[in-house]
Amino acid sequence: MSQAFAVAIQGEAGSFSHAAALAALGADVRLVPCPSFEELFRAVAAGAAGRGVVPIENSLAGSVHEAYDLLGAHALHVVGETQVRVRHCLIARSGTTLAQIRRVASHPVALAQCRRFFQAHPDLAAVPAYDTAGSVRDLMAGGGALAAEAAIGSALAAELYGAALLCEGIEDHAENYTRFLVVAREPASPDRASKTSLVFTLPNVPGALHGALGVFARRRLDLTKIESRPLVGRPWEYAFYLDVVGDPRTGVAEALAELRTLARELRVLGAYPARAMPAARG
Repeated sequence: MSQAFAVAIQGEAGSFSHAAALAALGADVRLVPCPSFEELFRAVAAGAAGRGVVPIENSLAGSVHEAYDLLGAHALHVVGETQVRVRHCLIARSGTTLAQIRRVASHPVALAQCRRFFQAHPDLAAVPAYDTAGSVRDLMAGGGALAAEAAIGSALAAELYGAALLCEGIEDHAENYTRFLVVAREPASPDRASKTSLVFTLPNVPGALHGALGVFARRRLDLTKIESRPLVGRPWEYAFYLDVVGDPRTGVAEALAELRTLARELRVLGAYPARAMPAARG
């Protein structure tokens, strides 16, 4: 497989990032698992992977701040997005019953998102692990250092590592989605782009942010995400990350031209096809 289809993710095969890579780029990908988000960005920047798939926000937990900071720090381009429903499963070796389980391993966020399951089964102890899929892999390899009898992960992880699904959908909230961005060294073609991500800084004066957002409001452009991150070395000053829907060659381009006259710094992170967000269930 060519290097262009090598895809860097944080975590192991079978993780929700793996599922996002499949959703965004198809089944014909070669995973480059990375232990951290920083190493994911470095892998793409160095050419070890043609794409990176990084979580940017969760519908329950909110923004992934480290991912935003790395987008600003690295000269990569956002070329796509996707979203994955986070459906947690209780996973064990074949033949294991719930009554035989005492310890359940997973990433701390996954454990926290299954509090009701643990409340309903007070005999089960939650064991924090590095990764959801990694906890399934270690379980099937003999328990690893955690010596847990079960793990919480995705159905994809159970399939990849030959494990059994004991319970599905044990998360507290069904409306649990994670949005992922696809990053690359080169920008995407603008022909199909319908969303633009950007980051900018402003003079620290009253009304600066109001004026900056007004360039989009006056053109009736939809801002689907606004995130502020502190600027290192400049206390109480911030970088603002925006996602705006629209053709980057027309109305969005006009708004950005006006914003450049107001901002101290402005960088377009990428223009790419927007993915429809899941509708809330009634």
